[in-house]
Amino acid sequence: MKNIQESLISALQHSLKEFYPEGAQGPGIILDFPTDPRFGELSTNVALQISKSTKLPPRDIAAKIVEALNKALGDSEAAGYIREIKIEGAGFINFYLQEKFFYEELRDIVARKEKALAVNLGHNRPTLIEFVSANPTGSLSVAHARQAAVGDSLANILAFIGFKVKREYYLNDEGNQINILGDSVRLRMQELSGESLEFPENYYQGDYIYDIAKVAQKRKIRKEDLGDFAANYILDIIKKELVAFGVKFDYWSSQKKLRQSGKIEKALEDLKKRGFIYEQEGAVWFKSTGFGDDKDRVVIKSDKSYTYLAPDIAYHREKYRRGFDWLINLWGPDHHGYIKRLEASVEALGHPKESLAVIIVQLATIFREGKPVQMSTRRGEYITLQEVLDEVGRDASRFFFMMRRTSSHLDFDLDVAKKQTSENPVYYVQYAHARISSILRSGKIRVNKGEDLSVLKEKEELSLIKKLWHFEATLNICLTTTDPYMLTVYLQELAESFHKFYDLHRVLGDNDALTRARLSLIEATRIVLATGLKLLGVSAPEKM
Repeated sequence: MKNIQESLISALQHSLKEFYPEGAQGPGIILDFPTDPRFGELSTNVALQISKSTKLPPRDIAAKIVEALNKALGDSEAAGYIREIKIEGAGFINFYLQEKFFYEELRDIVARKEKALAVNLGHNRPTLIEFVSANPTGSLSVAHARQAAVGDSLANILAFIGFKVKREYYLNDEGNQINILGDSVRLRMQELSGESLEFPENYYQGDYIYDIAKVAQKRKIRKEDLGDFAANYILDIIKKELVAFGVKFDYWSSQKKLRQSGKIEKALEDLKKRGFIYEQEGAVWFKSTGFGDDKDRVVIKSDKSYTYLAPDIAYHREKYRRGFDWLINLWGPDHHGYIKRLEASVEALGHPKESLAVIIVQLATIFREGKPVQMSTRRGEYITLQEVLDEVGRDASRFFFMMRRTSSHLDFDLDVAKKQTSENPVYYVQYAHARISSILRSGKIRVNKGEDLSVLKEKEELSLIKKLWHFEATLNICLTTTDPYMLTVYLQELAESFHKFYDLHRVLGDNDALTRARLSLIEATRIVLATGLKLLGVSAPEKM
C-alpha cells in the first residue's frame, strides 16, 4: 500500500522551515483522519500548534504552509493523488485525495492479499516481549488472561510490521511464596491423612491444593521438595491454559536458575564498576536517584539476602546480552511504582531509557447476570482463564480482553460474550467475514486484479474503501501506543462499514462490470478482516 502520509509529513516538515531558524526543531507532525468525511481524508493542526510560538494567526500560518507545501510536493507521485488542499476552521489543513488513489489501494489488496497490508516499520529490530509471568502458585486469573491476550496480540502486530519478536515468560519460582505453597500442600496432605489442624489464613486455600496434595502423597514427595513439586505441577497447568488460549512462549526464564548461575552477582559487580553501587548501614544500595528515581534502592539487605530488584536488574541485563535492543514488559497495576527503579537500572547499565517499555495492564472485572464476580486469589475464589474459555470460548475471550485500552479498567460481560447477535462485538466482526465468504462462494465470477473499479461511486462503497485504507495507520497506532486495543475498534468499524454497504447495495447483480468491482471490494474487505482477526489471535470463520 502507498504510504501517502509519509510523503505528506516529509513535505510538511520542509514547509515549516521558514518558521524556525536553521537547526531549530519544529513540532512533530501528525496527520489525522477527519471524523467527518466532508473535511477530506487527512488533516493536520500543525498551524494551530505553532501559532503561539510564532505569534501569528493559525490561518495565516496555514496559508504559508500550503503555499510552501505545493512547491515541496511539486510533480511527485503524492501530488498526483491529491485533489485539493483546503484551510478550514480555525486553521486546519485538510487534504482531499483523488478517487484513483483508493482504487489503486483496493486493487493492490486484491492482488497481493495480506502482503499488501504489511509495512516494514520495525526493520527487523530484535524485540523481546515479557508478559503474563504469573507466579506458579495457582491457575491463571482473568488479570493474567488480559495480559496474555494483550501481550500475544501485540507480539503478532509487531512481527507483522517488521519487528523480530520473541515472547518470554519470567518465572518467579523461588522465595517465600514457593515456601508457603509447599507448606500449604504439606498441611493438606496431613488433613488427607486424617489429622485435624488449623489452616493459616495466608496459605493457599483453593481446592487445587488438595489435588496437588493427593498426587504428592501418592508419589511420596519429600517435605522439603513440596514447594518445587507444587510449583512445577501448577506450571504445567498454566502452560496448558495458555496453549488453549492460543499463546505460546519462545522462552521460559527461571529466577531460580538466574540466581544459581551467578549472574545476579555479575550484574551488581557491573553496576559497581560503573559507580552506581555503594554500601551503607550494612546494606548494598543502587544509586537510582542518579537516573530520576525518588530515592536510592537496596539491592542486598543487611541479612545478605537480595531484594526483588537485584534479580530483576540481572534478568534485564541478560535480555540485552542475548541481543535484544527493545524490551517490552507487561505488568499488573500493583507494579506501577516499580517502573522508575527498573528504568534507572537499564540506564545505569548503559542502555537508552527508551529501549525499555513497561506497559501497565489494568485489571478486568468479570460480570455475570449484571453483577461483578468477587475474586480472591489466595483463597482460591476467583474465575480462572480456563473457566472463561470454557464459558465463552477463545475468540470472544481474546477479543473482549482487548476492547479497552490497557491503561483502562475492563468490564468483561460473560453474557454479552456468549450472544450470537450484533450486540456481541466479536460475533459482529466475524459475521462480516462469514457473510463475505458466503457471497464469494455464491458468485460465479472470479475476482481478479484487472477489474474496472471506477464504477464504485456510491457513498457506502467509497466509505468502505477508505476504511480499508485505514488499516495500516491503525497498526501504526498500535505500535506507538504499544497496545492492540485500536485494532479491535478498527475491525468493528470496518465490519459496520461493510454491513451498511451490503444492506443497501446488491453485490451479485445483472451488471457484470459492477458485480466484478463489488466482488473485488468485498474480497479486499475479507482479506483485511481476516488479517486483523489473525493478529488478535481470533478466528475468521467462513460459515456461521
